[in-house]
Amino acid sequence: MKTIAPETETEAEGSDFKPLTAQEAELWRSRNPPISVWKVVAGQAFVGMLVALVAWLLTGRAQVGWSAAYGAVAVVVPAALFARGVLRHKASANPRAAMLGFFGWEIAKIVLTVSLLAAAPRLVPGLSWIALLTGMVITMKTYWVALLVRPGVQKTD
Repeated sequence: MKTIAPETETEAEGSDFKPLTAQEAELWRSRNPPISVWKVVAGQAFVGMLVALVAWLLTGRAQVGWSAAYGAVAVVVPAALFARGVLRHKASANPRAAMLGFFGWEIAKIVLTVSLLAAAPRLVPGLSWIALLTGMVITMKTYWVALLVRPGVQKTD
């Protein structure tokens, strides 16, 4: 294998990279267990319903609650479709096919989200765009919370 000399000082500083041994990789995997995609989607659905309920209670208007709930649906349904599609082809032996499948399902997710947003004025009477966007954003950011609070994660030194 040919070694290429670093061209810049930044590249030279980054050369401290050391690949993990099989034992180190196994230890890292045991300290950082994967989280189920379905738990994240379920968490997003739960948070979306909470946002809708809070929006309804704070404003006293059911339309605002339904708008926030629809915003959550515009995140959760495409995320569930994406998860199902990607996990179905997860064990693909061909990395290129797996990558194309990932991008294909991501495009499907985006198209479905845009379609749901375009249909919102017809499906939600008295639509509040602010509530819908608030429901979307809070529901979308739920996966960060899921990653931060997942059990068994230990920081490495």
